[in-house]
Amino acid sequence: RAAIGLAALTSRIAGAPLRQPFDRTSSPATTLPSFSRSATVPTPIQITLHRASHDLEVGFDDGNAFRLPAEYLRVHSPSAEVQGHGPGQRVLVAGKKDVNIDDVVPVGNYAVLLKFSDGHQTGIFSWEVLHELGRNQATHWEAYLKALAEAGRSRHA
Repeated sequence: RAAIGLAALTSRIAGAPLRQPFDRTSSPATTLPSFSRSATVPTPIQITLHRASHDLEVGFDDGNAFRLPAEYLRVHSPSAEVQGHGPGQRVLVAGKKDVNIDDVVPVGNYAVLLKFSDGHQTGIFSWEVLHELGRNQATHWEAYLKALAEAGRSRHA
């Protein structure tokens, strides 16, 4: 079992707290079954939605901080709509250059649900997924742009 402390985790949209801020400083650490996450998975200490620039900024307790564009998160959504229902079923999502994030909804103590301006709202972004997307952003983005070009598709709607 791994204890998850979410001390000082706050979510803000353009400087204003979300309806349900991620502030767990007053509650004890939560223990989750070992299959739900590894003790080595960093936990966010700050999540900020920058609506004007269409970015989600995530700071982790391991010292890493990432500024992830809404388009990048949308086309790499962990949802079955994007990832498919099995190996090799990933869908190439095009035309999302101007997508934004309308809402960030907490999902327990392990993830957020991002609600996108194009109506997509089925991807639950775990802390592990957000950290991986941040760590490998340049590689993932380059591969995405290459796949779009090879498919003759565009980032523009």
